[in-house]
Amino acid sequence: MDKAEIIRLLEQYIRGELKQDETAEKLSSLGLEEMGFATLDTDRYRRTGIPEVIYSEGKTAQQLADIAGRFYERGIPVLATRATREKYEAVLKQVPGAIYHDLARTIVYRAEKAQPAEKYIAVVSAGTSDMPVSEEAAVTAEFLGSRVERIYDVGVAGIHRLFNRIDLIRNASVVIVVAGMEGALASVIGGLVSSPVIGVPCSAGYGANFGGISALLAMLNSCAAGVSVVNIDNGFGAACQAHLIAKK
Repeated sequence: MDKAEIIRLLEQYIRGELKQDETAEKLSSLGLEEMGFATLDTDRYRRTGIPEVIYSEGKTAQQLADIAGRFYERGIPVLATRATREKYEAVLKQVPGAIYHDLARTIVYRAEKAQPAEKYIAVVSAGTSDMPVSEEAAVTAEFLGSRVERIYDVGVAGIHRLFNRIDLIRNASVVIVVAGMEGALASVIGGLVSSPVIGVPCSAGYGANFGGISALLAMLNSCAAGVSVVNIDNGFGAACQAHLIAKK
């Protein structure tokens, strides 16, 4: 529980909005809040620099809305990934001002807009079909407070497009590369930049892509130094790693 949250609770107690027992219980919760179907980790941002994020798939619209609403009440920024517009409509009833990003399939709410740093993360995608994963990475990084530059549709099939944007990529603190098909773009960029490169294998591709496995194996076998790899379609995980690197 961070200092700002403790102050909020004490102010609620002073205004009579919380009873003494309720205040004491919240102060002694050690960053946990039980909801029956979920246990919220309200202390995660203080510990790790990244607040708890809601993975929406598998949750009902009401469960998602209740979790998001509890974060909203506590003043915790809300990010829900893999969300549908139907679930967004449920969240919006409890989190006024929440925004839905269709392509990224994310729900975002911040009471205060994060102030992006001067340094930036480059999110690079091989093709337009990779954009949903690329946008999940970009929106997540921006939610966390990083500045993001998007460089899309610069895959190896027309590699001259990449060289047309290479200075913007080279000047990034971290480069996230999203690629399906054979996943070659991560290795190419890894051989051209001095920044850490995070490869995101994408499930976009024909049958022999095996739902992103061919791109995953290609990136894991990269001969370019400085390339790390996250799970298939995991734009969120890449953004968290990139943000923590850039913040240092």
